[in-house]
Amino acid sequence: MAPYLMRVARRGTTINNSALSHSARFIPGALPRGTPSTRADVSGLAPAPPLTATTPLSSAAARCAGRCFSSITSTGKRVGVIPVAATAAVVMGQLSNQSQSQQQQQVRNMASSSTPSSSGRRLNMNNINPHVKAAKYAVRGELAVKSEEYRAYLQGGMTDLPFSEVISANIGNPQQLDQKPITFFRQVLSLLENPVLLEKEDVLIEHLGYKKDVIERAKKLLKVVGSVGAYSASNGVPAIRQSIADFLERRDGFPASQSDIYLSAGASSGVNTLLHVVCQDSNTGILVPIPQYPLYTASLAVLDAHCVEYHLDESKNWGTDLEIIKSSYEAAKAKGIDVRAIVIINPGNPTGASLSESDIRSVIEFARQERLVILADEVYQTNVFIGEFVSFKKVLRTLQKERPNDGFDQVELASLHSVSKGMVGECGHRGGYFELVNFDPDVQQEIYKFVSIMLCAPVIGQCLVDLMVNPPRPGEESYELYKKEYNAIYDGLKERATALHKAFEQMEGVECGSPQGSMYLFPTINLPEKAAEAAKKEGRTPDEFYCLRLLEATGVCVVPGSGFGQREGSLHFRTTFLAPGTEWVGSIVKFHREFMEKYR
Repeated sequence: MAPYLMRVARRGTTINNSALSHSARFIPGALPRGTPSTRADVSGLAPAPPLTATTPLSSAAARCAGRCFSSITSTGKRVGVIPVAATAAVVMGQLSNQSQSQQQQQVRNMASSSTPSSSGRRLNMNNINPHVKAAKYAVRGELAVKSEEYRAYLQGGMTDLPFSEVISANIGNPQQLDQKPITFFRQVLSLLENPVLLEKEDVLIEHLGYKKDVIERAKKLLKVVGSVGAYSASNGVPAIRQSIADFLERRDGFPASQSDIYLSAGASSGVNTLLHVVCQDSNTGILVPIPQYPLYTASLAVLDAHCVEYHLDESKNWGTDLEIIKSSYEAAKAKGIDVRAIVIINPGNPTGASLSESDIRSVIEFARQERLVILADEVYQTNVFIGEFVSFKKVLRTLQKERPNDGFDQVELASLHSVSKGMVGECGHRGGYFELVNFDPDVQQEIYKFVSIMLCAPVIGQCLVDLMVNPPRPGEESYELYKKEYNAIYDGLKERATALHKAFEQMEGVECGSPQGSMYLFPTINLPEKAAEAAKKEGRTPDEFYCLRLLEATGVCVVPGSGFGQREGSLHFRTTFLAPGTEWVGSIVKFHREFMEKYR
């Protein structure tokens, strides 16, 4: 465990609030729509030329990543907006093709640099934390920044782009792409945020469509929370943790304890907590699937730990291959790396793969043999189209029961879930949790201390977690509407995934397995040599080049496979299938045909 965690003073079971600084938070991503910012009216200046499909990429990239955004006022005037270039280009840039050792050496070289700033500012790119500079996060990288500039341009009434809307297929953000919130969830949350409404129950029921069970659930949550504007216990409201424990017991058929459950600000916050505790020093290694969600490689870069890559098997629809995992593990051990944990994303991101129970058993058996902590990212557990979801917790407890003397009670498992995905899609509410299984009690105390440093997860997000794991049940007034909305979202996702997959089957040089789960497809693209040569001239990988041209021609933003990791010589891109309608799918097919003809 990280030794610096043990040096953090513990006061009883909480952290002294006065010792915590409330510093400014970095929020990655492009400037959101409607965000207030420091603006200067420059409408009298000559307008900047619009970005179009014919704009030279070097110029577009410079304007997008090296300068300020250009936005439009409601009157059509062009205004200046604060720069976001450094964070977008450096912190959130796309994953390079460097090996882990090369990246770490680069970090050490940056750390030794002490070149003074010519601007007179104390901080410059040579003296900030080099591990932050080394971290890459492709899903909110250059393409996302550029897509938001296009979006602002279109919202200003401009019509000279070759498309009329931007489709943000780069990130699993359901409600940005018109997925409707579940009525029951939002009605309960509205009463939690404004409890005075409960004084007018007759108005809520007779005029606003609220059901009695909505009102009762809000009252119940307010009783245990007090106020959503107040801090909770560091690991979350006890009654909500108990609701999660009850859900886990119903799901898996094995007992769960609320004392092993930690509420978090989405699953990403839980991953951050767990990796901080697992990674002792720069020699720590974590097995991570490739392709992977770049949260893991970025977090490990910040922690100066080793990402030990193990490749998923594309020929088996991105399944895990135990022999590949073992080979990666042994190679890392031979280099002296202390491999401590294995990350499993199930269902997969970016691949959408859904693991079988036999695959899960194999991973757990390997973890037992090699004394590895299992980090099971299970946030897409309801997004399964083929087969059914099986949790790591259920399989581990089953193995403990079947083989009580084989040491499975020593296998440490941390499993994570979130309100951001599934049919809930409430990314902005930042609610999630993780459960610890078979962890040393003293280590759990350190985990509690770590989450205490950030005080607690957002309480309104905690309440939404409670609603997710304890939705309306048959016989309750809100059940029929809840079930109708839930099924409509699920069926819509499956229908769009199928339509997108069929489109890929029509496209020359594109290969894609059937959609299994999550919110993504990760097709292989085989591009002409001339396209690779054109990409090289611009200093880009071929998949980056392809995705940029796709955005410029259609307004559809996807993420190149290099942002997630891929086998050398292969090319992919990840796309969500969250956007409504199928017109945008047709635009991808048309673009691809023209792209292949141009570079054939």
